[in-house]
Amino acid sequence: MIHFEGELLEDQNAKLDLDNRSFNYGDGLFETIRVINGKIMFWEDHYFRLMASMRILRMEIPMNFSPEYLEEQILQLIEANGLSQKPVKVKINVYRKPGGLYRPTTREVGYAIRTYELENPFYILNEEDYEVELFKDHYLTSGLLSTLKSTNKTLNILASIFAEENAYQNCLLVNENKSIVEAINGNLFVVKGNKIKTSPLSDGCLNGITRKQLIGIIQKTEEFTFEEASISPFELQKADELFITNVISGIQPITKYRKKKFENKVAKQLLAKLNTTARLG
Repeated sequence: MIHFEGELLEDQNAKLDLDNRSFNYGDGLFETIRVINGKIMFWEDHYFRLMASMRILRMEIPMNFSPEYLEEQILQLIEANGLSQKPVKVKINVYRKPGGLYRPTTREVGYAIRTYELENPFYILNEEDYEVELFKDHYLTSGLLSTLKSTNKTLNILASIFAEENAYQNCLLVNENKSIVEAINGNLFVVKGNKIKTSPLSDGCLNGITRKQLIGIIQKTEEFTFEEASISPFELQKADELFITNVISGIQPITKYRKKKFENKVAKQLLAKLNTTARLG
């Protein structure tokens, strides 16, 4: 079952209008959330990111879109799908209602919530080979809009196809200034000695929830220093570690970039702290 426009429906009964603006113009947002045994991980961060993104896109936020209301709908759907004692991925889609061409005739929104069962309740480090390459056919534009989880992900799709065609596990996206911004499906962190670095939001990287949590974790440790600054392609081969973060997989170590192979000691250490934060959060 899914939550569609505030109602619990069987999947086959949820009909998407062909005039849907997310379908036609990418006029929509999505939020991907991890839920463990009925507890939404980092819910406050997810909620406020979604609300901020809706404001940036000039969407009208419904009066009932409180954190309590949306949390109740998520948990109700999880229970209806028999997943209350399971690890679950939840996807919320929000889209402007039909009307108009590029210029919409309304700012009201519709929404849908779906659930997918996950294998593991907490983050497990994937230590299999994970090779990446730069995707340079098209650039990610720096600026505020690129930080949103919008439904316009053409660049990510093309980069995914490029990775598949060339037997890479992922690609790193580059902005118009030739800075490394992020991976296809998450934020990039670079480790060199005791310094950990990630791209700033101003470079166009996703305002990731796990990114935010991990920055907080790193800043509380005494053994690492943290820097939020543009990443040059030349820094990648000089790094000790590279890893990708997102809310579903947690931390994914990169094992190879071109001729350089990487370890994953820091990734392991931070993943343990991330799991602890998720349990307590």
